[in-house]
Amino acid sequence: MKGKSKGWLAGVAVVAILGGWHLGDVRMGAAACGDTWLTGSYLLLLAAALAGTGLCGRLFWGGTQKAGGWELTKIYPLAGIFLGLLYLMVLPPLSAPDEISHYISAYQLSSHLLGQPSNSEDGHVLVRARDWILEDIHGDYVYGEEDGHLRKREQEGLCEGVVLGRPLTEETYRVIHGMARGSQDYQYQGEENKNRLAVSPYPPVKTTPAAYLPQALGISLARLFCMDSLWLAYLGRLCNLLFFVAVTWLAMRRLPFGREVLFGVAVLPMTLHLSASFSYDAWILAWIFYFTALCLHLAFAAGQVQARDVAVLAFVMALVGPCKMIYTVFMGLCLLIPVKKFGNWRRWGMSACCVLGTCILVLVLVNRQTVTTYVASGTENYIGWAEEAGYTLGTLRTQPWQCLRLFVNTIIWQSQQYHLTMVGAYLGNLDPVLDVPYLLVMLFTACLLLLCFRKPGEQLLLSGIRRYWIWFLCLSCAGAALLSMFLAWTPIGAKVISGVQGRYFLPFLPVLLMSLKNDVLVLTKERNHRILYLMCCANVYAVLRLYGIVSMRI
Repeated sequence: MKGKSKGWLAGVAVVAILGGWHLGDVRMGAAACGDTWLTGSYLLLLAAALAGTGLCGRLFWGGTQKAGGWELTKIYPLAGIFLGLLYLMVLPPLSAPDEISHYISAYQLSSHLLGQPSNSEDGHVLVRARDWILEDIHGDYVYGEEDGHLRKREQEGLCEGVVLGRPLTEETYRVIHGMARGSQDYQYQGEENKNRLAVSPYPPVKTTPAAYLPQALGISLARLFCMDSLWLAYLGRLCNLLFFVAVTWLAMRRLPFGREVLFGVAVLPMTLHLSASFSYDAWILAWIFYFTALCLHLAFAAGQVQARDVAVLAFVMALVGPCKMIYTVFMGLCLLIPVKKFGNWRRWGMSACCVLGTCILVLVLVNRQTVTTYVASGTENYIGWAEEAGYTLGTLRTQPWQCLRLFVNTIIWQSQQYHLTMVGAYLGNLDPVLDVPYLLVMLFTACLLLLCFRKPGEQLLLSGIRRYWIWFLCLSCAGAALLSMFLAWTPIGAKVISGVQGRYFLPFLPVLLMSLKNDVLVLTKERNHRILYLMCCANVYAVLRLYGIVSMRI
């Protein structure tokens, strides 16, 4: 038994060996660009990674000696924060998908929270002038005063400045290193204006402000203590990560079964990358996980459904729906709860109306303009990025077979892409170079499948009509994602629907995997802790490899 209890050391040893291998990549990059400090930073990262891997190993291996799965709720907060911090540091601020827009949206909410001006007369967001460096690291803009605020002046041949982390190269690390050391090359030069408000050229995301509350709290904290731009960016991201881990942990505690599946999805590289950024995807993922857990708890573990349970269901869906309307489909999970738990059909109907009515009300208040645009564009639609005409709702009616062919082609040709980008391909700002190796993608996939297989003595609850209903909801949500991008992002003549990414499927992945448990494939032994530890080790290696890749992108 003593030998077996030391099995976690194998994970630490493998990570150390692979980390040493990529030390060579970092040294090559450092020699090519002259930034010798890259090697020292990598060694610190490697030391932290090995220490964290060892701690996770002790927790996972110790947990396997006990009966039951309750210990996962104690391991997840530590493992989630550890892995999230690794991704937060290696993939720095504003490098995630659309992160500059999410950052600006959080900044706008921060100004509201602090009681300061948030927008200029033309609607653009106001930021501290000293924070311009995050949006213009080369100092390409020429600024002047207008309407009492600093504003970028139009220059011939310059559309926008270079945003930190876009693209993510060795220069990004150099800028962050210089900012951390207080180098004047990476500071706002107008000392007398650094605390004045300036107009950001980037528009905020049109959605519910609540989705940016964690990030805005981090930004507000930095502004209250007059911290520099780098601290502001990292605190905003850190608060988003802590929020995601906290709500996912609450969801894990609520789940009557399948905690290991939720744990596995929560530590996928793409999930960790999004949760450790300014993206509102962390908000969506966390609350959908909690909503799923609450529905399953009420359906299979709780006694009578109380009024407060209905209120929480309505509240959570009101938080998620305005961010991405496609996830309102998941209100259907409430139908897993038996009518008898409400007492009678009348109370069930009132509860359903409460959840549905609250969600519809919030959608009308927040997304009325978006819905009106889709409905109004029955005959015309223009796709800005392609500078071409796009599909409309009228196209579905007048050319149903052409649209069906487009949807079928998308599923056939893009399924592999969706799988890869759901697990961990195209990290950063959809950068094909910053990805998790294909073998690791398959390893993560295999681990998720093993976690969802039935274990000895485990009761099969999601079966029969319940299983089919979950499959229908997941299929409907995926279809809604395709339809939304069909209307908003796909030009006429495209061979497949544009703009759909695998990360859109992460919110319903846990419940989909839970529904795959069956009586045919049953594991002979329960190995959940070791499988999850393997996923943690794979994440640590992926992060070390990413640092090596960025270091060589001169």
